[in-house]
Amino acid sequence: MRYRYKTKNTCSKEIQFDIDGDVISNIKFTDGCPGNLSAIAVLCDGMTVDEIERKLQNVRCGRKRTSCGHQLSLAVRTAYEEITAKKEVQV
Repeated sequence: MRYRYKTKNTCSKEIQFDIDGDVISNIKFTDGCPGNLSAIAVLCDGMTVDEIERKLQNVRCGRKRTSCGHQLSLAVRTAYEEITAKKEVQV
């Protein structure tokens, strides 16, 4: 399933990715630092939600309380929880 997440307080405006169970792939950032964000996307491809969260949840950009990596950790957790909640409702 393709998921879109609007970022907050970062140069990147949006993150898109595929989520299958708890595995994330095909990560694309809109705007932001192209080299760094393409590296994050490649490195995180195939990781689980927990792995991405563990690695990126406390990364900050300068004096900001967040970063594009941190936003990715929030995005994948949000997507996973929304999908899990929908499955529980359908059962």
